[in-house]
Amino acid sequence: MGHQQVPPDDITLTRRDLQELTSRETSSLDFDLASIYVSDAQYNRNIYFDTSPQAVRLYLRYNHWLPQVLLYVFILVDLSLALFEEPAVFALPTWATMLVELLCLIVFTIRLIHYAKVIPRDKFWKDPKNICIIVILGLTMVDMIIYGALKASNCRAVRWSRVLRPLLLVNVTEGRQLRRAFRSIRNALPQIFYVFLLFMFSLLIFSLMALKLLGKRGLKTIDGAPYFTNYLEIVFDLYVLVTTANSPDVMMPAYNASTGFAIFFILYILINTYIFMSVFLAVVYNNYKKYLKEEVRQLVRAKRHKMVRAFAVLQEQREEGGEPVVSQANWNQLVRLVQPDLSNAHRELLWSVSDDTNQGCIGKVAFVQLADLLNIEVITLKSRPHPLQGVCPAFYLSAPSRLLCQLVQHRAFVIVYDLIILVNAVFIGLDEENPLISNSEWVFLALYLLEILLKLYVFEPRAFFSRHSFWNWFDTIIVVAALIATIINSAMKSSGDYTSRQILDIVFILRVLRLIRVVDSIKRFRTIINTLIRIGPAILTFGQLIIVVYYIFAMVGMEIFKGKVKFYEADSSDPAKAYCGNPSLKGTPFAQLNYCKNNFNDVVSSFVLLVELTVVNQCSGFTLVTHVSARIYFVLFHIPPFITIIVTIRPQLHIFVAFVLEAFFVEYSVEKSDLQTSLEKKIEELELAVAQEKLEDNLVNAMETIDSDQGTGQSANSKPGLMFKIASKRYRTVDALLQRMFEADLDPEDFAETDDPAAPTSGNFSNPAFSSA
Repeated sequence: MGHQQVPPDDITLTRRDLQELTSRETSSLDFDLASIYVSDAQYNRNIYFDTSPQAVRLYLRYNHWLPQVLLYVFILVDLSLALFEEPAVFALPTWATMLVELLCLIVFTIRLIHYAKVIPRDKFWKDPKNICIIVILGLTMVDMIIYGALKASNCRAVRWSRVLRPLLLVNVTEGRQLRRAFRSIRNALPQIFYVFLLFMFSLLIFSLMALKLLGKRGLKTIDGAPYFTNYLEIVFDLYVLVTTANSPDVMMPAYNASTGFAIFFILYILINTYIFMSVFLAVVYNNYKKYLKEEVRQLVRAKRHKMVRAFAVLQEQREEGGEPVVSQANWNQLVRLVQPDLSNAHRELLWSVSDDTNQGCIGKVAFVQLADLLNIEVITLKSRPHPLQGVCPAFYLSAPSRLLCQLVQHRAFVIVYDLIILVNAVFIGLDEENPLISNSEWVFLALYLLEILLKLYVFEPRAFFSRHSFWNWFDTIIVVAALIATIINSAMKSSGDYTSRQILDIVFILRVLRLIRVVDSIKRFRTIINTLIRIGPAILTFGQLIIVVYYIFAMVGMEIFKGKVKFYEADSSDPAKAYCGNPSLKGTPFAQLNYCKNNFNDVVSSFVLLVELTVVNQCSGFTLVTHVSARIYFVLFHIPPFITIIVTIRPQLHIFVAFVLEAFFVEYSVEKSDLQTSLEKKIEELELAVAQEKLEDNLVNAMETIDSDQGTGQSANSKPGLMFKIASKRYRTVDALLQRMFEADLDPEDFAETDDPAAPTSGNFSNPAFSSA
């Protein structure tokens, strides 16, 4: 894969250090250092920090959630400045936007200085992403000074440094997932390039055949222009046809002249759209999986080495000549530092898994599993008696009450209400002016309210409205909001001066949203939604990747095309409205189809237009108002091989598809890991497991994380105070999901530990920066 082999983290422990560690009491600094190792292993951070007391304290502050959140807030503010800068959506004075940008640059500089204080100086200057950030900050300052001076002199100025803003998102220390996505694209390029060359050869051959077949027949397009007489125009039109954006328009003149010409276009679409694009996706997927698996192998090795170092810091010798161990007290203190929100019961559960022989201490092999244990989602369920049981126990525990509780908890109750929702969906689609149909909504609302009240009677209220009981909150909010909106709607109708459509729209939207609840009842639907929820962080990573590319192209597009196409409101009487404010568009399909709002006159319009341009739509108007060479901009935005410094959209989507495919394979075919199985067995041994029939792997569980109230008043006394359940195949981090995806393909030595944590290995690797990716 070409990873640069580097020495271990700059936290190398000599044998003398290890001897000193085992011969003295563990200090708070040791716990801080060990907690850093474990936390870095858990979240796969690969930072070469200094181990001096001051650097350790600075590193703990550096990884605190608050400065990380502030960093992303200021990055978002910096990116959002495009809304207020020329060409602006909401215009602000130049000095105001530049002052805000200066504040953002100061925050980025402080964060960079903080990072420089954490790691050794030589490591800082050898890290490409640090150099990249310094260059971005420096060029931005230079651009601000030049732009301000030119504006003060009333000269035309260009904010060229705006294209650099999203690169900060890539090169900050926290952007390792984004850098991995860029590396995935880079690594797939060599193989993609050969497929693309073959595709281009096919495109050029078909274009040449089209020129010879159709160029001399005197055919005309719908707007009267010559048809297929210019070779370069044919190449571009057939390239667009691969995306089907101009189908069947590009074929119709030839098809109208002779039915036989349809065979040419059908063969072209079959070969280039279906075969080549499928091969392209297959090549991307194959290379993506290959290189991602290698990265996961490196991540696993780095994680194990960090855990070995943490063990070396906390280890102690229980007996002469025995193996070093970590005591339960030290282990508990370490876990409190790494994950302070973990409950005592959860922590004891994890310890019982690690110390399966009840020795009161664990060795290195058990200790290094801690990071993976912390990454397993365990739902803690608390059982409480229902308040009505304490107020009127005789009534609540009576036979009719117990029967009602059993009915509400039965599967048939869910099925009945799913059928009610489906019947409601049929009524929503019928004529709302019919009194029978409009009044039926009150019946459905009454049934939905009855369902909520019955569940509140059966389930303890705090359990029903626990922090992560997604569907209970969803149902209640939707039903109550629909009830309020329906009452307001009926009151306004009865008053006789009902003119607003907005209330009725809200009512209809709330009714339709209620149908989403049915998804949770169908197992296959539930599996698909669960998978989407579990790969959500990875989807966000690719979302950031697309935002970076869109932002860069939006900034460039605004500088090239701003003001070339203008949009006029519907009530405007300006004659320029007929040609989008540019005489070059007079009589063109672009103006006739009223595409005037598709322009680069502000960042919002630019982003919307770029989404359309993902399938090569709407670029003809911009070539008319500038030059035919403007197509280079749109081609660079779309086709794969021009990924050198700027990355295009199509490969990102294929990489994203490849990741989703692999994640779905994991969901459908991969069983729980050995560590998850061990944890589940320990829960069962302690008789703290939740019955599967009472808590299935539904969307509620998929969205629950740490603590959740559970239980009914009828059975609370017969349950333990706390119960646990493994949250299926959920993972706290994207790296944990990646490790699970490729765990079966990793070699045993990837999980093996060296006996000497001080010994150098080649398993560590630097966290590559964008410039090196």
